[in-house]
Amino acid sequence: MLGSVIPIILLCLAAIAPFLKADYLETCSGIVPMRYRNDRISITDFGGVGDGRTMNTKAFREAIFRIQHLRRRGGTLLYVPPGEFLTESFNLTSHMTLYLARGAVIKATQDTQHWPLIEPLPSYGRGRERAGGRYMSFIHGDGLRDVVITGENGTIDGQGVVWWNMWRDGTLQFTRPNLIEFMHSRSIIISNVIFKNSPFWNIHPVYCSNVVIRYLTILAPADSPNTDGIDPDSSSSVCIEDSYISTGDDLVAVKSGWDEYGLAYGRPSKDITIRRVTGSSPFAGIAIGSETSGGIENILAEHIALYNMGIGINIKTNIGRGGFIRNITVSDVYMENVQKGIKIVGDVGDHPDDKFNPNALPVVKDIAIKNVWGERVQQPGSIHGLTNSPFTGICLSNINLLTGTGEKSTPWQCGDVSGGAVKVSPWPCSELTTTHQTGACSIPF
Repeated sequence: MLGSVIPIILLCLAAIAPFLKADYLETCSGIVPMRYRNDRISITDFGGVGDGRTMNTKAFREAIFRIQHLRRRGGTLLYVPPGEFLTESFNLTSHMTLYLARGAVIKATQDTQHWPLIEPLPSYGRGRERAGGRYMSFIHGDGLRDVVITGENGTIDGQGVVWWNMWRDGTLQFTRPNLIEFMHSRSIIISNVIFKNSPFWNIHPVYCSNVVIRYLTILAPADSPNTDGIDPDSSSSVCIEDSYISTGDDLVAVKSGWDEYGLAYGRPSKDITIRRVTGSSPFAGIAIGSETSGGIENILAEHIALYNMGIGINIKTNIGRGGFIRNITVSDVYMENVQKGIKIVGDVGDHPDDKFNPNALPVVKDIAIKNVWGERVQQPGSIHGLTNSPFTGICLSNINLLTGTGEKSTPWQCGDVSGGAVKVSPWPCSELTTTHQTGACSIPF
């Protein structure tokens, strides 16, 4: 299967090439320089066996314990050689690199009975799927700094089907584990690794800063539930670049907490760049929300190529969320075979409990979407604000969303929204005032 991924990536890069222009080499990855570590140990030094059957939990935990207590200047690299290393979940430590050689696979056990439970996130108040705690991520880090996960495109395999089946048949007791989660951490790099079959969300930096995620392949079946690709959550200074994602949920989803819990925690997601991401999903390509209570601002997504999508660009929140979504720019997007091109909505997503304040209305303003080309788009878009909190400063520019051959275009659907539009086809709703130059929009390009 993995051998077939490379041609797909090459085809996708060829399709998006006309949209990249001179910006192709632009990168935000300099916020965390790659750390090269001279001190190295191997998982085999601690009894690791890559036969796909031997349990390597003890080896991983002892190796990371050694790194934590060696405290070598510049940190230590943990090398995983070719082979399939089966293991239970484990925690990383600061000043380390987890390096997967070509052909290396770190594979999650499918024995869920002894999977560790941890407290719910304070900005969520409970597990995202079930009340109470949540299962710890397969690879986890809390309160860390200067951590790198990289290699020669080795694989981290969550073997998530057992978790998906528990979710489907109603036997899931707590919220499923993410494949990788960093909490309260900074200076993190995740690059040059293949992630597949996550039990739940794939990569979840939460309460983090200075995070670089690039050169990844993230794979899960289209019917795998809630297998989001990358979900920066109440985090700042995040760089997501040059990755291929094909999963069962949103490819990239920016979040910041859930209703009254997110409002109380009050940590926004901000200063996030998403660039040169390609993929497919029955849900959204670039998503913001629906958990937005801590606020989301200063997001740039550009040079995105989307195929076989439910929604191309989806900004979503709800009554009771409060918080804000502002200063969002999505630019240079190609989408093909998409059910809906653009969706901005204020009444979607569930609630953690019945304690949310119905008067906590989100503020959505200053959203710029420009340079979008779509082929075989069933419905161009919809923008529905809230009666008591209309969306303002919505600016659409140079957007062409075409239906399939012989199909009739359906109209935009809008309400409780104001802003501007220029060179949009099919023409959007009357609530967006006709403009003849980009400067007439309420926010700059």
